[in-house]
Amino acid sequence: MPPALRNAPLVLIVRDGWGENPHPEHDAFNAVKLARTPCDDRLRRDFPMTLIRTSGEDVGLPEGTMGNSEVGHQNIGAGRVVDQESVRITKAIRSGAFFENPVLVEAIDRAE
Repeated sequence: MPPALRNAPLVLIVRDGWGENPHPEHDAFNAVKLARTPCDDRLRRDFPMTLIRTSGEDVGLPEGTMGNSEVGHQNIGAGRVVDQESVRITKAIRSGAFFENPVLVEAIDRAE
């Protein structure tokens, strides 16, 4: 980033539900594509922007799992991928740490 822009004002706009569909044949059913969007058109034309990935491992969910607002906002706020519960549990099982969890071990011992 050029030094002159480092202290420039910045606006982060998160538009939930405004994803980019890679299948143009579905545009006839896309309310955003069908709507008049003069503000969006101007923002996209005049200012830098980027798209982010919002599903699967890119947001801490199992591969192939659709993201949601909560997960998306959590990752944006953290500035990194935050593994969700199911991913953390799966990783712990694969590494063996799950089976060394003292709470789990005690519960199994009591049940035996």
